[in-house]
Amino acid sequence: MWAVICAISPFINRCDMETKEVLEQVKNGSISIEEAERYFRREPFEELGYAKLDTHRRVRSGFAEVIFCSGKADEHLLHIFGKLLEEEGEVLGTRASKHQYELLKRKFPQVQYDSLSGIIKVEKEDKKRVGKIVVCTAGTADIPVAEEAAKTAEYFGSRIERIYDVGVSGLHRLLSQLDLIQSANCVIAVAGMEGALASVIGGLVDKPVIAVPTSVGYGASMHGLSALLTMINSCANGIAVVNIDNGYGAGYMATQINRLGVKTEHE
Repeated sequence: MWAVICAISPFINRCDMETKEVLEQVKNGSISIEEAERYFRREPFEELGYAKLDTHRRVRSGFAEVIFCSGKADEHLLHIFGKLLEEEGEVLGTRASKHQYELLKRKFPQVQYDSLSGIIKVEKEDKKRVGKIVVCTAGTADIPVAEEAAKTAEYFGSRIERIYDVGVSGLHRLLSQLDLIQSANCVIAVAGMEGALASVIGGLVDKPVIAVPTSVGYGASMHGLSALLTMINSCANGIAVVNIDNGYGAGYMATQINRLGVKTEHE
């Protein structure tokens, strides 16, 4: 019976009195194993009134909840940031402003901020980064979105190589980095204008490519819609597309792919 309890124990978020009571009920037969498993598969959250912190997300998906900082009231951001830091020992926020950084810095002196990407974080110092993700941009104007992707993936434990300003208007720049690009478990291609970079890279690698359209471009680019349409209509294989300027989404997905690549290497 205890072997069964041990098998379901990874679903426990915190070993509190209620959890112990459930385990005791399984042991003495007052509830079934199935009932206990349903209990541990619940999605607990912490009720803050204005927010419900998903404290079970790491158990379900492997990564803790991340804060989207833009638009949050100061007092809400402070409280959420502190609660997640207390729960996880580290915390990541995206789209943070300088004002929000200064606000958090006063209460959490260890906080780090990158104004280019808008990433704000408190990170464990002993974190190991594995595998390899290559982040490419078509131009230097795409770097803020690329850095959001790169720093997100680094926070989640991936090793990142950056190759910037290798757009198709000077294809030799991209080809000079081909060995490095082909060595990655996953490639993130960040481009505005017509968004052709993802298609070119997709035809050169045997690993997944995550295309990130950016809102960089002249009038007919329609704030990134042109790049988005090009990327989702690419004839190259193995390309997945995230939303316009969604560096965070690309970094998250790339990390999931990278973890699978690392797992395969070790098998």
